[in-house]
Amino acid sequence: MIEIRNVSIRFRKGWYALKNVDLSIGKGEFIFLTGQTGSGKTTLLRLIYMDLFPDEGEIAVAGFLSSTIKESEIPFLRRRIGIIFQDFKLLTDKTVYENVAFALEVTGQSGRKMREKVMKALTLVGLSHKRNDFPYTLSGGEQQKTAIARALVREPFILLADEPTGNIDPEGSEEIIKILQEVNTAGTAVLMATHAVELSKRMGGKFVHLEQGQIVKQ
Repeated sequence: MIEIRNVSIRFRKGWYALKNVDLSIGKGEFIFLTGQTGSGKTTLLRLIYMDLFPDEGEIAVAGFLSSTIKESEIPFLRRRIGIIFQDFKLLTDKTVYENVAFALEVTGQSGRKMREKVMKALTLVGLSHKRNDFPYTLSGGEQQKTAIARALVREPFILLADEPTGNIDPEGSEEIIKILQEVNTAGTAVLMATHAVELSKRMGGKFVHLEQGQIVKQ
């Protein structure tokens, strides 16, 4: 499903953000991507949704290759990938429902089918009762749940989560991971970047550890 083959990327001369990285992500896997700040976790995620491209090596994602994908094809790839960020990136002038619906509206969807998809996603994360609330009235955990629902509403084959618990208290963090595990059980692959190594070990599952841009353990 996703193959990262001998990938390196340099941001400055002589300094590698990632170096000689090999990683395979199979259908329905749950992988914790661990490492300290600056270890290359976010860079790896950006390479997968082709916001960045490697200087060496190649990435294959759902049939697209980093070496041959056209700029016009990248939006179609991203529609098949759910992305969650640490800072939520919600639209503050839209309600919870509208934030989730917006992910479908930009692809031209509307009407009853769209409403059904939005409510299904909000129910999955336990926020259907908050659908008319605005983000600024929600807790950090509820904002992240809204972001998860927005990522899931397009039914992606993989969910990329970049430090999704970074701005949430420990109890809320475990709740977010449990939601991601439920999503994974339903068939969606999950790659979660986190510096909280102990939390990932406690929750169980496969993990890949980065240090200074290189995989040192998996």
